Amino acid sequence: MADERLPETFRETFDEICRPFADRCVDWRADFGRTALVGLCGAQGSGKSTVATATAAYLRAHGLNVVSLSLDDFYLGREARRWLAGRTHRLLSVRGPPGTHDVALACTVLDHLRRPGATPLPAFDKATDERLPKSRWREVEGPADVVIFEGWCVGALAEPVERLQRPINALERRDDPTGAWRGYVNRQLTESYDALFGRLDRLVLLQAPGFEVVRGWRTEQEQKLRARTGGGMSDAEVGQFIQHYERLTRWILEEMPARADWVVPLKPDRSPVPSTT
Repeated sequence: MADERLPETFRETFDEICRPFADRCVDWRADFGRTALVGLCGAQGSGKSTVATATAAYLRAHGLNVVSLSLDDFYLGREARRWLAGRTHRLLSVRGPPGTHDVALACTVLDHLRRPGATPLPAFDKATDERLPKSRWREVEGPADVVIFEGWCVGALAEPVERLQRPINALERRDDPTGAWRGYVNRQLTESYDALFGRLDRLVLLQAPGFEVVRGWRTEQEQKLRARTGGGMSDAEVGQFIQHYERLTRWILEEMPARADWVVPLKPDRSPVPSTT
């Protein structure tokens, strides 16, 4: 915790989530006899990036070659999304939903991490809304023992088509009245994202108590960003922004627990519900 500069309040999360998560990763690696590709899914603000980073650091401290990477680092840049928005639907200019990632690149990186040799890891700069130039990508030596691949929709399945008919929030009613955007996003999960998530050997879900808490979690993130940098979204802008994620987040919370390899229920304060290990 000291090495990663984590607050003392994170200790419970470390003991109840990161340590048992690390134990599972060790077991999965031993079972496979090769690199274990582990997906970590969690709603915005659930702490998945911190959990992934802390778990990877703990495993590395115990001698394993572990890589933690984020689906966010595979976002399409601003210009690529602008082109996609002009071609398909204007809501695709907003990064985040399926369809706004470079899935082919993500598949290539995961495949390379299973092999000997150096693998460059892409990095996305949210401040500039562009991927960093390759000269600034870090490299890791493979094969990795464990890869933790985290993201808000990692491992998600497409929603049944009949559920797409009714708008779920004001954003969909106003900006996607025909359902073209949500239909496109849903098809991406069936098509290219299925190949990406199909590479995962195991899937872990940090289960929010409901979508209702996600706005508070995401607002807290932006408040900290504003305090640190002076930038970031207002609370009202956060409320608008998370509507892009609402449909799939609700579907994940409904559907994924039945098939995830480990489900970690969270309290509204993001601490683990007792007896999850």
